Parts: sequence; C-alpha cells; structure tokens
Amino acid sequence: MKEYSLPEDRLYSDTHEWILIDDGVGTVGITDYAQDKLGDIVYVELPQEGVEVSRGDKVGEIESVKTVAEIFSPVSGKIIEVNKALEDKPEIINEDPYNDGWIYKIELTNKEETNTLLDSAKYKELIEHE
Repeated sequence: MKEYSLPEDRLYSDTHEWILIDDGVGTVGITDYAQDKLGDIVYVELPQEGVEVSRGDKVGEIESVKTVAEIFSPVSGKIIEVNKALEDKPEIINEDPYNDGWIYKIELTNKEETNTLLDSAKYKELIEHE
C-alpha cells in the first residue's frame, strides 16, 4: 500500500477530512489519501462563510476528472473563513492538502465532538482497510 502523509498534529474523520484545532478554531481540509483517490481536482465548491453547520453536514464538493466527492464537516460550528485561492487553483489540494490546500475554518461550538475523531494512527488503520 502507498504511504500517505498523515501529520500527527491533526484529527481525522472517517469521511477523509482533517482538522487542525487552534484556540477553538478548526482549519479543515481533505487528507492526502482522499486527494490521491480523487485524482486531479478541477473544482471546489466552497462552503458559505457565516453559516452554522453540524458535525456530519455536507458543506461543499470537490470535483476531479474522475468523480465528485462531498465535503463533510468533522465538527459543529460556524464557518468563519474559506480558502478563496481554491476558486482559481483547486489543484492546490492535490499539491499540498495539509497546508495551502485547506478548505475552510470553523469556530467550534462543541469541543467534545473532537473525541469522536481519529488520531493519525487510527486513521492510517482505517485507510489500510479500505
């Protein structure tokens, strides 16, 4: 199996999003595994700023040359910022899914929900069984 980059400073969802939490704000993107499975990304439908979402809600979509994938929120909260660079260069997600390829930032309303997310070791186990 291919080795995927899995930074240990983030949490992961079973729908292949990652979240990096800093002072009650989470930065969310899709994992290296997810972008690899999608292939060349050609369009990202970003979530709306200012919208309140619940954990598991669909917040956007990613289109690749092969398929369309939904983006789900790993936590509940208010979307406070989106990565507008992805509107013109969606391929940033393929190139750098954990840094420049972030999708949105969310102000967490229920920090307890992070307990349901996976650390990098558990996420690695998940993708090894897919």
